[in-house]
Amino acid sequence: MIGINIYLALIAIATLLSVYRVFRGPTTVDRLVAVDIMTTITAGLMVLFALYYERMIFLDVALVYAILAFGGVIAFARYMEGGL
Repeated sequence: MIGINIYLALIAIATLLSVYRVFRGPTTVDRLVAVDIMTTITAGLMVLFALYYERMIFLDVALVYAILAFGGVIAFARYMEGGL
């Protein structure tokens, strides 16, 4: 796991860019997409932790987290559209 520092640096850059978009997004949809990106980054980080610590339970947690985050984004998008 020599390259884990490179992966963590890339994840940190992506997270910073997403946080910037959350605060500076001109529309609510831009902010919603940025939050969705951050949840995807978090799920990917959990997968990296599973590989690094050799604990496969983190993969299950990442999968459940990603599914719940997807459901939340869909619910908020439906609310924004006026369908909820």
